[in-house]
Amino acid sequence: MKPSFRKIAFASLLLMATFSWAQQEVIFDDGSYQSVLQRSKDEHKNIFYMLYASWCGHCNKMKQDVFKDAKMAQYLNANFVCAWQDVEQGQGVAMKQQFKANAYPTFLVLDANGQLLYAFSGEWQADAFLAEVKLAQIPEKQLPSLEKQFRDDPSNGKKCLEYLATLKKGLERSEINGQAQQYFTTQSDEQMLSETNWRIIANGVSDIGSRPFQYVLHHKAEFEKVASPKRVQKKLDNIVIESLSPYLESLDTVHYFKKRSIAKSVNTTRTDSIIYRYDLQMAQKTKDWKWYAKTNRELAEKYAWNDAKLLKDIAIEYTKNVYDTDDLVFAVKLLNRSLEKNDSYDAAIAMAKLYRKINDKKQSLAYAERAKKRNSDLGFNTKEADELIQQLSQK
Repeated sequence: MKPSFRKIAFASLLLMATFSWAQQEVIFDDGSYQSVLQRSKDEHKNIFYMLYASWCGHCNKMKQDVFKDAKMAQYLNANFVCAWQDVEQGQGVAMKQQFKANAYPTFLVLDANGQLLYAFSGEWQADAFLAEVKLAQIPEKQLPSLEKQFRDDPSNGKKCLEYLATLKKGLERSEINGQAQQYFTTQSDEQMLSETNWRIIANGVSDIGSRPFQYVLHHKAEFEKVASPKRVQKKLDNIVIESLSPYLESLDTVHYFKKRSIAKSVNTTRTDSIIYRYDLQMAQKTKDWKWYAKTNRELAEKYAWNDAKLLKDIAIEYTKNVYDTDDLVFAVKLLNRSLEKNDSYDAAIAMAKLYRKINDKKQSLAYAERAKKRNSDLGFNTKEADELIQQLSQK
């Protein structure tokens, strides 16, 4: 029996509706990496890959909003084999290492052989994201072309800078330091001081001990004229942060102290303050409370004295983890300064706990009552103050 015209028309409408719906969001392939490569070869399209983590809020935002944008869906579905992979599941672990994806989401544009053409990361608005994807499709803007230009003329600062700027969209600065250092092997000391070279140092150099960064340290005033004092200081701050952060995150104290000794050579008040704060974090995470207390005795008044919140947070750690009486008395001094700058409920509670810990019941009770009055006057919760007062009032 031949199908009726009505059935054919209905089926056609259903097909069109399905296709139209599909174009309202990006269609992602969640199959294996090899199957995605094969699809790319079969369909003669580059691959657009999203590497994400299930806990990543930026990743979920892109999935929920940007990839359901109609213009985005139409362009990506038409021009790419689109795929995504959780970096903590299956092949995602290897892909994360292969493509050095340390920020999420990371977006890759690959050819059918898996060669990386372009990479960038982060949360984007739809229009800006679409413009970046279109840029990634221009051969002259892709990494293989930019790398070839740089390799063919490694002393060309503009070509080096363009290559580094594109690499930096998808990689951490430490991953592009090698290319920047290669460029500077072509530069004499007389050539170092230029706007282009400053931009290459600012964007690509992550090694404190390297020749180009040391040149900046020894010619700081000259570079401040090329860039600005603010930009030069920002570079000094960032290179210290980038040197210490990986070892703080991994709790690798051996390499942390090696990098720390190098970071100290930068020798500015700002960078020394950064190192102090990183030392506090490392001491907290490794539960080395003797080091924590020693660091504060030596440096808190210099680097934390005008930061009420930091002083309060330091003192709260003493209420939980430090027991030496002299150290506790020092924490009282820090917390008094915090209360001078910001008379907060949390700081008064911490002070009550510190005095209780050093067996000064009278002062402890006074600060607990002070905390209660403050929050009562504001109509806020006083539960912790009430509990302290009750405990301290017992004989």
